[in-house]
Amino acid sequence: MARPDAIDVHAHFFPERYLDLIAREGAPHEARIDRADPKGPSIVMKASRTLPLEATYWDLDRRRRAMDRVGVAVHALSLTSPMVYWADGDLGQRLAAVVNDAMSEAHRGFPDRFIGCATLPMQDPSRALVELERAAALPGIKGVYLGTNINGRELSDPAFTPIFAACEAKRLPVLLHPLSVIGANRLGRFYLNNFLGNPFDTAVAAAHLVFGGVLDRFPKLEVCLPHAGGAMPYLVGRLTHGQRVRPETKGVAKRRFDAYLRRFTYDTISHAPASLSYLVGLVGADRVMIGSDFCFDMGPARPREIVVRGMKLSARDRARILSENARRLLRL
Repeated sequence: MARPDAIDVHAHFFPERYLDLIAREGAPHEARIDRADPKGPSIVMKASRTLPLEATYWDLDRRRRAMDRVGVAVHALSLTSPMVYWADGDLGQRLAAVVNDAMSEAHRGFPDRFIGCATLPMQDPSRALVELERAAALPGIKGVYLGTNINGRELSDPAFTPIFAACEAKRLPVLLHPLSVIGANRLGRFYLNNFLGNPFDTAVAAAHLVFGGVLDRFPKLEVCLPHAGGAMPYLVGRLTHGQRVRPETKGVAKRRFDAYLRRFTYDTISHAPASLSYLVGLVGADRVMIGSDFCFDMGPARPREIVVRGMKLSARDRARILSENARRLLRL
């Protein structure tokens, strides 16, 4: 196979020390680690549990071999559900620190293969700011990873303003991931919490960042939307029309909603070449990057394929999506 060339901005990582800390101190928060399944440990919360996490999530040798098989050169490592927001401030801060330290260690061990997107204890914004200052100084930390909401609080909540200000000042892009999705009480069957909940929660978060004025207050802040923007790119006309005719959206966002499309970047996890082609046509090939959701089954097993074989792209646009856009965003 040719030398790996893609940069994957949506690749999940569960350090063993994160799991160990949950096992030791999670009980007061009704969190524990279940190691009964031979496939791997699961993180069990009060009302949810992860799928068994096999060793590729933390074993860097296995991960590099998996990356090589599908032509991915770099993973931007990120923690995902259940993140750290379920813990109190002190434990949340320590969980975030062990994750961020592990990401930096992965980068130091393999600087050409791994970078990290810092996890923050956003349930306690003052502690989140402290951890952001610390993590931003670690080798290899190139972004910040946030849920689409923080225990039900929208990202436009004024309490989070200092975090966005610091991210903008440090030139750290914010990458989002759905969490505690909207309408979960209706999405329990058929895995709809993921199929539908995830893309719609991303759209809700994007709308709050626009209508809540966050993108206007921080004009240089970069925000990456997962799963090809979720539902937002396909509802942009409705959002823009509603902004024009409805009084609820007046006086905050300075521009039409559709003028903010290129304030976001997007990954490629659309599962359909036609959908991804629509997104590229809407926002431009310079705003889209490879994503895999590594290594969950809801991500594409071969994330390069949709770009190199599934779409009609110029060589220039293909290079942008495969790696150039991510290099620019993450300052590699």
